[in-house]
Parts: sequence; C-alpha cells; structure tokens
Amino acid sequence: MSDTLEQTDALKLVQEVRDRMAIEELFVRYYSGLGSGDPDAFGGFFAENPELDVNGIVCRSTEEIRTMYAEVDADKPNLIGQFRMMLTNLIIEVDGDTARAQMLWTQTLNETIKSVPRFIEQGREYDLLVKQGGRWKIKKRVVIADSNLPDMMDKTYTPRADYQMSSL
Repeated sequence: MSDTLEQTDALKLVQEVRDRMAIEELFVRYYSGLGSGDPDAFGGFFAENPELDVNGIVCRSTEEIRTMYAEVDADKPNLIGQFRMMLTNLIIEVDGDTARAQMLWTQTLNETIKSVPRFIEQGREYDLLVKQGGRWKIKKRVVIADSNLPDMMDKTYTPRADYQMSSL
C-alpha cells in the first residue's frame, strides 16, 4: 500500500473519530439543557426542516419542538431537586456528512444532598444527523419512553419495538 493511500485512510479514520466525538458532545449538551426551563435552547441542535417524534407526538419545525418541550415541562409533576440525564449504550455510525445514532437514556432525580438519587424515567432514542456548516445537527429524532410516560402523551403513545432509522 502506498504512503499516500495509508495517509488518506488515517485521515479518514481521524475525521470519523472527530465526528463521533462531536456527535456525542451534541447529545450531552442537548440533554444537559433538559430541565433548564428554557425550551428555546433546543432549537440550535436541529437541522433545517427537522422531525422530532416523542412518544407519538410529532414536531416538524423548531417552533413545534419548543412548544412541545414547554408542554412536557409543564406536564411534569412538581418534583424538586437536581435532574440528571445519563446516556448509555450509545452507537454512532458516521457516513460522510450523515450519521445515525441510538442510545438509552435514564433520568435521575437528586431531591436533596442527603437523599439517594432515584431513577424517574428511562427510554430509547434513535437519531439521524447531518453535518451543516461544519456542525452536526439532528435531522430526525425518535424518542420512545419505557417508563414514567408524561400524562400529556397518554393518547399518542403506543408501545414500539426498537426503531430502525433510515437514511435521508
């Protein structure tokens, strides 16, 4: 194999690793915004003409996404404490300027500094991402709750098996 070909392969691998790291950071920042009380904070994470399906509630614009998050926030019981989101079992497949990701999410609540943290929600997420202007954005997202479904989603929720995210 020529040195040029090996260097090209190495550069592709480095770019894929950088893309995976950027996508992981996007999700950490996204979920860090949950519970902040600022539904507008989520708009910057989505590509143009996004689709967000949360337990059967489908949003197709950043305005609809903002509204849905504000409604979810208002629908939650009056829990007091620090909320944390854990992302696990993350799988990311990068293919040039598109990527697919899936993960499990678990929300915890720390009610006081003396109390034991407790799990309050858990579910699965499936994403299609695109790179726009050098930044990764969410194009399509499917979120499926496996526990503690918000009351506002009782009519839209149907049990779903794992979701297969197709390409653009």
